[in-house]
Amino acid sequence: MTDLACIKRYEGLKHSGDEADAAYLAHLLRLGLLPTGHICPPAERAVRDLARKRSQLVRTRTAQVLAVENIVARQTGSGTTNRVVQQLTVQGVRALKLPPDVARSLCANVAVIQTLSHEIDKLERRLRQCVRLRPEFRLLKTVPGIGEILATLIMLEVGTIKRFTGAGNFASYARCVDSTRLSNGKKKGQGNVKNGNAYLAWAFVEAANFARRFCAEAKRFYERKKARTNTAVATKALAHKLARACYHMLQEQKPFDVGRCFA
Repeated sequence: MTDLACIKRYEGLKHSGDEADAAYLAHLLRLGLLPTGHICPPAERAVRDLARKRSQLVRTRTAQVLAVENIVARQTGSGTTNRVVQQLTVQGVRALKLPPDVARSLCANVAVIQTLSHEIDKLERRLRQCVRLRPEFRLLKTVPGIGEILATLIMLEVGTIKRFTGAGNFASYARCVDSTRLSNGKKKGQGNVKNGNAYLAWAFVEAANFARRFCAEAKRFYERKKARTNTAVATKALAHKLARACYHMLQEQKPFDVGRCFA
């Protein structure tokens, strides 16, 4: 499929319209310069959209959890944790002995959290049935910081790894590289920072955050980057490292090699 969204017209043209755009596209087609895009097969697209729906529900639940944490902090003067909030019940809200209207508001948040958690559990069970036996799923789970949920999301968003010509293209698609415009070796501006897959970008940043906590080699790499830059740049650098490792793993059908990744 031709990816018309990534084609940038020459900005100095005096006239632009449907006819001019059609002629321009026909000219690119004749020269063989039209870029192509990937269309996920219908069967895989349904499962991928299911994983995206889970991500949407998780974000909504997080917003409700933060609202509960803020209410409890304002009313009691002490904080609480995500795990405690997700296990909170109506009886637990009553035990806090809050003003009636505050308790009613908190119960509404708790009811929404319980409903979302129930639906998220159902989606996760269905996703596990769909991806558990795929070789890509088992390979991705060997990467430090990538568990069942992240492996599922990455596998479904990538589709076939053969559509990427190199590790750099894959890392760029996952938004793990800078977007800059250079002229004569100097930065002249910034490109489209949102060009790429937002779900993969989130997944590899999450993987980086987990990897630096549970993998000694990843933590050393992160600390070296952090000493020269800051936490955000160091996390993104680690995400880039993991993205490139995943590309080579999926291409070669080999499990994660920590020595090769952080050599």
